[in-house]
Amino acid sequence: MEDQALEDGIVFLTQGKREMTLSEAIGRIEIVTKDPQLTRKILEEAERRGAIERDGVSVKSSGSVSGDYRSKVKIRVGEFTCCRCGSSLSTGYFIILNDREWGPFGSTCVKKIMGF
Repeated sequence: MEDQALEDGIVFLTQGKREMTLSEAIGRIEIVTKDPQLTRKILEEAERRGAIERDGVSVKSSGSVSGDYRSKVKIRVGEFTCCRCGSSLSTGYFIILNDREWGPFGSTCVKKIMGF
């Protein structure tokens, strides 16, 4: 389970915008884990693999930036609660990465997670 969370956390770090604050990077990792030790491990492993560079307060991803996050997001209408902020939703956005589905998220949260 931890290995999958490690891989998923690294994938989330490489999506969307290339430069982010450390806080934004941790916000992406928190989609897969709330464990501070695993969060630290994900950051260290991503840096070791060359997926990110960090300087203490900022993180630069080596991943490609795609302006069209919609290809990675599935939209569903219904009653949902955002996994990130807890807001009630009538439209849920689900992120598809590595053949896994994450969510639901609101429109603002999915844009923040994906870096757009």
